[in-house]
Amino acid sequence: MPVNFTNTLIVAISATALFDLSESEAYRERLVQADPATADDKFRAYMQGLENEPLSVGAGYPLIRALLNLNQFDNAKDYQDESPLVEVVIVSKSSPETGIRVLNAIKSHGLNITRSAFISGASVAPFIADFKVDLFLTTNRDDAQAVTDADICACAILDATPVNTYELDTDQLRIAFDGDAVLFDDSGELLYKQQGLKAFHDREAKLADMPIDKGSYADLLIKLSKLQQTLPTHLPKSPMQIALVTARNAPADLRAIKTLRQWGVSVDMAFFLGGLEKTAVLKTFAPHIFFDDSIKHIESARPFVPTALVPYHSTSGLHDKVWRKAEA
Repeated sequence: MPVNFTNTLIVAISATALFDLSESEAYRERLVQADPATADDKFRAYMQGLENEPLSVGAGYPLIRALLNLNQFDNAKDYQDESPLVEVVIVSKSSPETGIRVLNAIKSHGLNITRSAFISGASVAPFIADFKVDLFLTTNRDDAQAVTDADICACAILDATPVNTYELDTDQLRIAFDGDAVLFDDSGELLYKQQGLKAFHDREAKLADMPIDKGSYADLLIKLSKLQQTLPTHLPKSPMQIALVTARNAPADLRAIKTLRQWGVSVDMAFFLGGLEKTAVLKTFAPHIFFDDSIKHIESARPFVPTALVPYHSTSGLHDKVWRKAEA
């Protein structure tokens, strides 16, 4: 009987975001550059020889471990018949045969991941839609852009190199979100870029009682909030904490809080920094992931916490600017 995932948070993650596959990816690239005609066969033989070699964790591993840990609070005992709180799907552009090393790594790390897709270089976006995914994490910018442009789900680009300055615990899931152009639509960010801070504050004060339109991460936040409401409240440490970390400040803070309330969301913490550097707050909060659309904030926080760059839709007036900065 099919499993009903209506109330399940479904996260898809690329193999390169879950594990550190930088060495094999670099080897594949060298093979393609040397001789495209023989690259596939040589890479297949290479990966077969490494099938039982362990893989180090990737940038998305702490988040996935913490997410899966939430399933201990689920009353479902048989996940074959009942849906878990969180479901994780591995999506890899490798072939099934060369993906055996990833499957072995999942088992060796003790991750309860049972669904996967090995698509041999095909386009990722249609399969993300097929799995009814709420969040897709990848190290591949083109794949992230395709999923974003198709309006399939929340999507972000992770750095291929994991944070290694400290070990993130998995007893409590902590997620931090930026506001404008992430949780909220990009109109505020566009106005600020085009007309400056005063114009932005004037508009936000005028519209303080009008909810902000949803951004690409709004539905993910709403689903996370609903999941959080099902978790135990009597434990010494809450199983999940959600934080808003935004450059907004008064008078634009009121509209953000009222918008979250209208969505039925109550975040655990909200930081209205008014242009201050976000890194100090993020180091203290220590999230398993921080979602932001700003290259500047991502690069500042990246040495200390796992970061995820949220791509703009290709039709957004912000799109070209951010990619020019990323490529500079």
